[in-house]
Amino acid sequence: MSSLRILVVGDAMLDVVVQPKESIAPTSDTPTNVRMSRGGAAANLAVALAQSDHDVYFLGVVANDLPGKMFYEELVRSGVTPVLQNVEGSTGVVVAIIASDGQRAMLTDRGVNPQLSSEFVLQQLETGFDHVHISGYTFLDPAISVVGKKILQYCVEQKISSSVDACSLAPLEKLGAKNFLSAVKDSAVFFANEEEALAVTQTSEIDAALKSLRSLFSEVVVTRGAKGAVAAIDDVSVSAPTQSRDVLDTTGAGDASTGAYLAARLDGCDIEEALNKAMAAAAIVVRGLGSLG
Repeated sequence: MSSLRILVVGDAMLDVVVQPKESIAPTSDTPTNVRMSRGGAAANLAVALAQSDHDVYFLGVVANDLPGKMFYEELVRSGVTPVLQNVEGSTGVVVAIIASDGQRAMLTDRGVNPQLSSEFVLQQLETGFDHVHISGYTFLDPAISVVGKKILQYCVEQKISSSVDACSLAPLEKLGAKNFLSAVKDSAVFFANEEEALAVTQTSEIDAALKSLRSLFSEVVVTRGAKGAVAAIDDVSVSAPTQSRDVLDTTGAGDASTGAYLAARLDGCDIEEALNKAMAAAAIVVRGLGSLG
């Protein structure tokens, strides 16, 4: 199969991952593992996609600072071509605090990410792509949700395949399920974890959520943590068990699975094979600290 040009649009972030080795001492020192690296859900996904033979581009916005430089350099080292708008301010930073079971809470400073301009994005789109993936954070931020909508509209007009992921539960609930679904309705493929899928469909059971999402999107993928994942297209639905055994940190696991699934589908794999490849990619990430695994 010939190489495809794939564009991933989303937040440019620096990850600071913090894992206390013991209970936090509120007014004193706590021994801790700390790692700093390129982050951002969309960038994690782009790096996973770059493991294929396709040409992967990441589009976002950074400032002229050390986090922005680190972000650029690490994408290049990972085989992704950065297409970055540069503006005044500070590049986004997220601090992920890791619990003993590998789950995490994230403290986010989105920095200059809300300054991504429609003009810059549309100019890059015109260079030609075979598939475009837009991070859900683009739609969850009222400052740039119009950018995400314009990208999807462009994809529909130019007959370019597209995909969107839900990204984060708290801002999704703040925006509201109806508003979010209205913003992403033109996407062909939709990704979410189980919590996000239940929230966006306002249901309490995964089967009901999947049925609702299948009525809105051509293809749906829902990850379920230790329960694995499920994918559906047309009248076909398949599930795959988790391949994760030793879980140190779940940061970036969903992004890696989404990237691996997309790469497999773009290579012509059916949804069952793609889902198993997604679970394998997630299993690698959770063994290490931070989104790089």
